[in-house]
Amino acid sequence: MYQLTTVTKRYQRGKQTINALEGVDLTIATGDQLVVQGPTGGGKSTLLQMLGALDRPTAGSVSIDGTDLARLSEAKLTKVRAATIGFVFQSFNLIPTLSAQENVETALVPLGVKPAARRKRAAEALQLVGLGDRLRHLPSELSGGQQQRVAIARALVKEPKVLLADEPTGNLDEDTRDEIMGLLAGLWKDRGLTFVLVTHDSSIARRAPRLAVINNGRLKVTERTP
Repeated sequence: MYQLTTVTKRYQRGKQTINALEGVDLTIATGDQLVVQGPTGGGKSTLLQMLGALDRPTAGSVSIDGTDLARLSEAKLTKVRAATIGFVFQSFNLIPTLSAQENVETALVPLGVKPAARRKRAAEALQLVGLGDRLRHLPSELSGGQQQRVAIARALVKEPKVLLADEPTGNLDEDTRDEIMGLLAGLWKDRGLTFVLVTHDSSIARRAPRLAVINNGRLKVTERTP
């Protein structure tokens, strides 16, 4: 699925050069689950941006199914993101003036799905995450956990191959965190997704079948014995 080869990413901050990633080598197989942990500023979000085709490396290559993302045009990268990759963020990123169903539908617009099919698929996705009775509710009428469920439905409605989650439980209490992680784990297994999760939460990291720790742009992967 993913092959990262000596990936380096540098940013300029004034006269200072920031090495966000430094010679990262990583393989993520189809259907794999990888949890990424590390300190703030260590490179976690930069790594996720590379996997999500949201940024390009300064050096090295990021390939998905044998295609080097760095060599694609912006238009082709947009198509890869729209069709292949689902994103879930800590802040939910829901549009406040749209209902739960309408928020989920937004993921299907770039794919050219017709309105009637969009409504049907969005309703089915919300049913899947336990919100079949909240289709017309605005984000402000939903709890934090429910809003994150809408965000997960939005990520999954386009039937992506990859699910990337950046601190998806960071704004949730402990009980809701466990509910959301249980939901994500179930969806990963049921759908055969390639699932990459960035988290600060050590309790989540301890349960990961495969853990990548990133610090100062350098990555170390630990395989767990089942």
